[in-house]
Amino acid sequence: MTERALIDDIRAASRLMVRELGFMDSTVAASDYPPSAVHTILEIGIRGPLTSGELGNFLRLEKSSVSRLVRKLIDCGELRETPDELDARSKLLSLTAKGRRTLEALHAYGRQQVRGALATLTEAEQQTVREGMMLYARALTQSRVEDGAETA
Repeated sequence: MTERALIDDIRAASRLMVRELGFMDSTVAASDYPPSAVHTILEIGIRGPLTSGELGNFLRLEKSSVSRLVRKLIDCGELRETPDELDARSKLLSLTAKGRRTLEALHAYGRQQVRGALATLTEAEQQTVREGMMLYARALTQSRVEDGAETA
């Protein structure tokens, strides 16, 4: 297989996964939220309280986008802001009780989606998918970081 064919196959698979996971829809994961809001709830739920800056870094979003996103999720009752005890100039974002319920629903939906896909594969294929996706995600991150270091 040529390098170009390999790259084109990976790109095609990536596009298909994005579509199958519902990221082309205006809302995702059986929620009323766009992908950026879903990822915000997931990251804060997994990582714990974050500042807007930290959230922006994890999601790779600009400050203004994060600010609008956070405001909407606060207004919807999913997030709350509290002063950072270590830095009075900063506010920490955390999930409200509603946000924790939304997080659990997102996890349940995502786990069921993956469970359904994995059910069509053998155990060995399941492990291949896991390892391949983890390697590819790590390589994408490493490539972005290295590209950033070259342009800095």
